[in-house]
Amino acid sequence: MKTTVDLIELVSAVGDAVVVSDASGAITLWNKAAERLFGYTEAEALGQSLDLMIPERMRQRHWEGYQKTMETGITRYGTEVLQVPAIDKAGRSFSIAFTVALLYTPDNKVSGIAAVIRDDTRRFEKDRAQRKKISELESLVRGVPASTTASTAPVASAGCPMHAAK
Repeated sequence: MKTTVDLIELVSAVGDAVVVSDASGAITLWNKAAERLFGYTEAEALGQSLDLMIPERMRQRHWEGYQKTMETGITRYGTEVLQVPAIDKAGRSFSIAFTVALLYTPDNKVSGIAAVIRDDTRRFEKDRAQRKKISELESLVRGVPASTTASTAPVASAGCPMHAAK
């Protein structure tokens, strides 16, 4: 069964930010979710550089990759999620996750990039807290003498499935 979908309505309705930029990196499409995520209205964002959402320290790396993608038509972020820092209108730094789709001219040259973006701050902070806890636990284990670890082994085996009797 074939369905007809109004693409403008779809892009407006989705919960993820949809941002399209041309070959030079100027924003050509900015949906309502992008407004909520980054704080800029569509009128403020259209025609502006993607720099409005890229932290200063990341810009050189971003533009090197962007230009290479425009030249080669190759990106791995069509299928892999990219997780990077971003900034909003107020200057707040947060984490985003996104994938991209390359857009082409009729003669098959890359004309721009469409990105589907979401706020990934909670996952990033949870992962960071987990890495910190692991690091603390590793430090604690390294700081405990081997004889102490051996003497607690029977206690640990009673409640730990990894040390349960086989």
